[in-house]
Amino acid sequence: MIIGIPKEIKPFENRVAVTPDGVRILTDCGHKVIFEKSAGEGSGFSDEEYENAGAYISENAEKVYADAQLIVKVKTPQPSEYKLLRKNQILVAYLHLAVEKVLTNELLDKKVISIGYETVEKDDGSLPLLIPTSEIAGKMSVNIASNLLEEQNGGSGVLLAGVPGVPAGKVLIIGAGNVGLNAAKIAIGVGADVSILDINTDKLRLADSMLGSRVKTYFASKTILQSLIKDTDVVIGAVFVPGHKSPKLISEDMIKSMKKGSVLVDVSIDQGGIAETEDRITTHEKPVYEKFGVLHYCVENMPGSVARTSSVALANASIKYILKIADLGLIEAIKNYPTLARGINTYNGNLTNKGVAEALKMGYKELPSLIGF
Repeated sequence: MIIGIPKEIKPFENRVAVTPDGVRILTDCGHKVIFEKSAGEGSGFSDEEYENAGAYISENAEKVYADAQLIVKVKTPQPSEYKLLRKNQILVAYLHLAVEKVLTNELLDKKVISIGYETVEKDDGSLPLLIPTSEIAGKMSVNIASNLLEEQNGGSGVLLAGVPGVPAGKVLIIGAGNVGLNAAKIAIGVGADVSILDINTDKLRLADSMLGSRVKTYFASKTILQSLIKDTDVVIGAVFVPGHKSPKLISEDMIKSMKKGSVLVDVSIDQGGIAETEDRITTHEKPVYEKFGVLHYCVENMPGSVARTSSVALANASIKYILKIADLGLIEAIKNYPTLARGINTYNGNLTNKGVAEALKMGYKELPSLIGF
């Protein structure tokens, strides 16, 4: 199979979807890899490394898209790339189509077969290609919040670690999945007072088992959230429902009740965000806005600022799935690996992810009915 790796063009996105080691794995198995010039530079990988691994270096994205049967990206195609997509081409990327109606329609109109890293799902409900990014974003979130709390950044001047005689800052984490657990580890590590909420008691038990008395766990309800949020210094949004928009759990009134100079870091923003006051996506260049005295950090590609670590982590997790598609062809790969089949969002002009369909109020078809398995 011919596999194309274009350069990411989303602003401040420096990751690359496949490392030189991944290219070597693909080329050793007889596949051709077309790599856009300088696509790895932001992650610290040179064109020479990719060439030595067996990739063909292309001077432009047009050639990559024109020749490749399978396009492997990190983030969603940008509007300037829509015209490069073509019928029956396989696209693998973080798609988050529940908040991307224009892109969804483009994929459907062009009959692109799209696979979202965030919807590749194992039988146990775990998301193997979202986990690496979730771990990174969770760990980053507390460091970002700690910095924003400093007064010169508009924060309340609270040190999360506290000092003898002065209480530690309070961190409230909404969601006990991979983002939430990793945020909790870092928050506990710096000495913060940490609480975590979820509606899944099994996840709360896991948090309790891993972190013990260093974290307070709560079954999430509106009453509990209202009670805790008004005394919190940092809120971490860590809710993810595959395919669906994020539920709006934090009302405007809850934000108004928070202390001036407190911080919301919402890792859920790429699915729409969990607060009613989140009316925009921010960038690494201008990551924060203030509303009702609360600093809102709403950067949808947080891991892009630690591109080297993020690229390697994603590539390590995704290469086996890319190789399955390349070795077996798409149909055999998804017939043999249900985990991969669940990742397909669009197929031959049909929307095949129920959560996305519900979020966008569009029609939906089960994948098996389209390919006969």
